[in-house]
This record gives sequence, structure tokens and C-alpha cells, in this order.
Amino acid sequence: MIFLQIVSDTVTGGGQQARQSLSVIDVMIRGGFMMLPIIALLGVLIYFFIERIRLITQANQDPTTFMTSVKELVLKGDIATAKSLCTETNTPVALMIEQGIARLGRPLKHIETSMENTAKAEIFKLEKNIAVVATIGGVAPMIGFLGTVIGMVKGYSAIAHDEGVVSPKLLSAGIYESLITTIAGLVVGIMAYVAYNYLVLSLQNVTHVMERTAVDFVDLLQEPQ
Repeated sequence: MIFLQIVSDTVTGGGQQARQSLSVIDVMIRGGFMMLPIIALLGVLIYFFIERIRLITQANQDPTTFMTSVKELVLKGDIATAKSLCTETNTPVALMIEQGIARLGRPLKHIETSMENTAKAEIFKLEKNIAVVATIGGVAPMIGFLGTVIGMVKGYSAIAHDEGVVSPKLLSAGIYESLITTIAGLVVGIMAYVAYNYLVLSLQNVTHVMERTAVDFVDLLQEPQ
């Protein structure tokens, strides 16, 4: 089990220091009910990151071998086999090339437009839910700060109603517990920020590969037969 070590420098009668070890679950419980939405955001972040990166990684396959086979089949005039190869490959690049092959014999501009529209549709599918990751990166820290403010208000409210002398220990304990939500919110926000930028960079690589492959295919159609 992973433990978060929290050292409490409370001085006992003999001058010794007492160490208090709290588990991560104990710390989250001390953060109060505002920890619930932060934990929920963390779960959503993990789910969408894994789901998106799986699809983007699949789409980001090297198309060199695929395009070599397609070029050979097209030059031989075996259009049916070339289309079947695109269907079997089932990647955004293959779907884009399949649209181009299906329109062979039509004006080149028509073929380019069809491939471009297919590429945009495939990129749009890959972009789906990436905005959710970016939103979590902004919302999680804000919820954390809100939890801290609520905790501070509750703490000072309790102090205001306390008729006796306010204990520094009681005050510091209330502050550190209220700051737990800030820490949790910032951690989730940083994770979301890194995850978002990684997804965007991976998606840019897919877009670059699709653009380069489309140019290669159009160049193939313009070669003298």
C-alpha cells in the first residue's frame, strides 16, 4: 500500500515528537465532500485519455508498406484488390485512399476533394472528447480552490463560535485539511494538461501522415501510365 507520510510535530510531555501516518484514503476523506468531484474528474480523465490514445495510436501506424502495395496494385490496374486492401487495413489513411481509388477516372480535383473530406471526417472522429480532457485541466484546480475556500470558511466559522482560547493546533489542522482539495485539484489539473498536450501532439502526427500520404497518392495518379 502506498502511504502518504504526514508528520505532525506535536510535542509530548517528555519532549518527544509524534509521527502520524495517514493513508491516501484517509487524506482524501479529510479533504471533505469536495474531493468527490475531483476524484470523479480523475476517473473521467483516465478513461478518455486511454480511449483516445488507443485510437490515435492505431491511426498513427506507418503507412509505408500499405502505400507501396497500393501503388503496385493501382499501376497494375488491379483496382478491386487495392480497394479490398484499404478495407482490410481499416485506418484513417486507408479509408482516405479508398475514397480516392473509388473515384479513379474522374477529374483529379474531384478525387482530391473527396480524399480531403474523408480526412477531415476521420480527424474529427479522433478529436472527439479531447476537449473534455482540456476542460478537466481547467476545472479540477478551480474545484480544488473552491473546496479550500469552503473548508476555510467552516474553520473560521467554528473559531468564531468558540468561546474559549483558540488552539493554534486546531487552527493549523483545519487549514491543512482544507488545503488537501487544492493539492488534489492541482494534481489532477496538471495530469489533464500533460495528457491533453500529448493527445494534441499525437493527433498532429496523424494529420501530417495523412497529408503526406494524400500527396503521394495524387502524385501517383499524375505519373504517365
